[in-house]
Amino acid sequence: MNDTVHVILDDTAMVAAGRGNFKASVLIHHAHTDPDWFVYGPTCALVEADRTRPGTAEHIASLPGVVLMSLDLPAALAVAQHDTWAGAHAHHAAQPTPDRPSGAFVATTEPDRWKGVRVIDLTP
Repeated sequence: MNDTVHVILDDTAMVAAGRGNFKASVLIHHAHTDPDWFVYGPTCALVEADRTRPGTAEHIASLPGVVLMSLDLPAALAVAQHDTWAGAHAHHAAQPTPDRPSGAFVATTEPDRWKGVRVIDLTP
């Protein structure tokens, strides 16, 4: 049985983490201490989070448990087909890949905006 957990932070989750959201902190703590937990921060979501709450990008980037995801060509092509870069990059990152065959959860404080992906609701 594969117990590996992959979680994508959307822009709202990043802002929540910067504001001390307990649920976001638990996810990040697991990624830092448990080798079977991975938390990712798509760069487009990081930019949007920093626009919403300045300083968020530096905070998230400094966390040792968060892996920042660059905007590579497949992600850029996916983003180009959507209205918002942050949501598109997070949605793309949550899709199955060879490294994440079951895809990933999207952690968010706005679960209603997500369709077609598994969600972790960080609403307090």
